[in-house]
Amino acid sequence: MKRVLTYGQAINEALCVAMRQDRNVITFGLGVDDPKRIFGTTEGLVEEFGPERVFDMPTAENAMTGVAIGAALNGTRSVMTHQRLDFFLLAMDQLVNNAAKWSYMFGGKSSVPITIRLILGRGWGQGPQHSQNLQSWFAHIPGLKVVMPSTAADAKGLLLSAIFDDNPVVYLEHRWLHNIEGEVPEGDYRVPIGEAQVLSSGQDVTLVSFSYMTIEALHAVEHLEKQGVSCDLIDLRSVNPIDWPTVFESVKKTGRLIALDTASQTLSIASEIIARVSMELFHELKSPPVRIALPDYPTPTSPALSEKYYPRAEDIMQAVADLLNMTLDTDELIQSRTSPHDVPGEWFKGPF
Repeated sequence: MKRVLTYGQAINEALCVAMRQDRNVITFGLGVDDPKRIFGTTEGLVEEFGPERVFDMPTAENAMTGVAIGAALNGTRSVMTHQRLDFFLLAMDQLVNNAAKWSYMFGGKSSVPITIRLILGRGWGQGPQHSQNLQSWFAHIPGLKVVMPSTAADAKGLLLSAIFDDNPVVYLEHRWLHNIEGEVPEGDYRVPIGEAQVLSSGQDVTLVSFSYMTIEALHAVEHLEKQGVSCDLIDLRSVNPIDWPTVFESVKKTGRLIALDTASQTLSIASEIIARVSMELFHELKSPPVRIALPDYPTPTSPALSEKYYPRAEDIMQAVADLLNMTLDTDELIQSRTSPHDVPGEWFKGPF
């Protein structure tokens, strides 16, 4: 049976399911038991499972990651939370040189089953040190799995898969997604890591996306259909590993590719999508592939600057129009918005 939950509630439910199922699962990190409970995602956990399994940590990112690694080597499955990806950079040594390498260095006889929840993405006034999308950093590291759910169902399904995976998994939550709603299956519902989902089917263009850009792509697809253009929209869900067969099958059908990313464009996940498609399917392409991502400079704080910094659904529509050498009307889409550019909709209540 499916129910409608928010993305944040789906994360909370996944944590509850995992902790009830396995006493070796613990949840710790910055804010897990504070009054707001990380935007509600850890609501009720300390009350049900106690402070031995749900607890805050000192603001020492490298140390707390080391604690998770040590616990994992002794049979504990840690879900470690940092409220901002930006601050987790202080723990990159532990993540890259220890967690990611351990299984390989010991011939697969020992593993580090930790899940690292990091919140990333845009928000009003966040600026260059609070808005970074660094998924390509993590995806570049052999031994790490990196997931970026776009929907409430995937937020639950991918988190459960991450917790019970024997490898370290970086679980990236875009702050503009926590309050979106969707149908979410009950119980121990898992989405396989590395399996993309086709959200819409079409003949003209392949859109490959993940995380919040999938939401913009859905808006674009809706308005493109009204003007007679159909698209395959592939939500990767996982950026390491990537579901290449699904991407390749779609591009063979449409012959056109637009790769979407929430990060700066150079050396992005979108760049890798274009590179692999160009290498493997060059003769299938009807036109050069297109990349839509952020500019290669830090996130601005000023609303006047950030308004033009982030690509939206109309930019996707324009890219489709250019690929198809046609004119498309974006006015209806733009005029349908009633919220400021740095708020996704009137329903949005945070996290900022």
